[in-house]
Amino acid sequence: MSTKAAAAKEICGSIPPRYGASQREHSVWFVLAAITITGGAILYLFNPAQFSFYPVCFFYKATGLLCPGCGTLRAMHQLLHGHIGAALRFNALTVLSIPLAIAVYVRAVRNSKANKLDLAGIRPSWLWLGLAVLLAFAILRNLPGASHYWLAP
Repeated sequence: MSTKAAAAKEICGSIPPRYGASQREHSVWFVLAAITITGGAILYLFNPAQFSFYPVCFFYKATGLLCPGCGTLRAMHQLLHGHIGAALRFNALTVLSIPLAIAVYVRAVRNSKANKLDLAGIRPSWLWLGLAVLLAFAILRNLPGASHYWLAP
């Protein structure tokens, strides 16, 4: 052991392990943030209703029925422009689930150990409830007159 390390050990006691995320974890978060910002900028600048380079819904194309995600890109475009009412008309479930998703993410980060995301704290009953809401939304938005209740785009 070098003299500097020995002196540090005498002053501080044992040296604690390094706290925080590794360089690789920082890189992953940086890449995810860059993808999110780039995707948001593209969605902000190019309206999905006017440009055809966005992905299409294969379920809608095959069946003619709206899936729970239909209208999400248009809703997010409107939300990025601050048009909450228009966003709700395109996909109310997506817009209303954003605060819930943020709350789940914040809770997972707070409950995590060593800055690793831990979603294991979510109860199975909440997942089943989420699936039931998703299925109910998918069924209700395909009923006649659903567009009057902000269920269909």
